Amino acid sequence: MSLTLTPNIASADDFYAELLATHEGRSKAESDALNARLILILANHIGDRAVLSEALAAASKAAHQEK
Repeated sequence: MSLTLTPNIASADDFYAELLATHEGRSKAESDALNARLILILANHIGDRAVLSEALAAASKAAHQEK
């Protein structure tokens, strides 16, 4: 299984609005904790260690390119 990096979320704008609404009224620390829980829930759902490693590498590369 290969990591999907192209847009792949149905109603992406609606999902983004829902994500922002979930963070509304939370402190930075609360939002960070929510994001960490969400990452772990989704990682557990994916379950494939190769895909998760590929995702970590892609996120690290993207973060490095932003600098």
